Amino acid sequence: MKLAAALAERGDLTRRVEHLKSRILTNARHQEGESPAEDAAALLAELEEVLDRLEVLVRRINRTNTSAPLGDESITDALARRDMLRIRHRVVSAAADAASGREQDRYGRQLRSEHVFVAALPVRDLRRTADDLARQIREVDLLVQQANWEVELLD
Repeated sequence: MKLAAALAERGDLTRRVEHLKSRILTNARHQEGESPAEDAAALLAELEEVLDRLEVLVRRINRTNTSAPLGDESITDALARRDMLRIRHRVVSAAADAASGREQDRYGRQLRSEHVFVAALPVRDLRRTADDLARQIREVDLLVQQANWEVELLD
């Protein structure tokens, strides 16, 4: 099985866990003398089976990501780098928005006596940095996706 197929299955199992949780909570109580629409105990048993399968799959995915090379690093290293790039991108974009007064521009200045705000950060440079970070994120994503389709899942 390729890593990409395992990741898709992990996503399906994760959604199934959430669906089962919802069904369990819906059927956990019922009115005396009535029957619940579904057997909550049976749903809990099914949830345990799904979680057992999910745990095995996540362990295998993690082992594979840690050992599979992606250039000079492992897939796990690339994922960590991508996560940090995403955080940097969010912070730099938010800083550019704040420095440009994006939220305050909607109101405009009404009177001469109102306070005038000036940017404390170079907005244009921040936007360029954000664009560069977005490009780096896309590049890492492409490399990881390519590896996902080429790497076999470890046992």
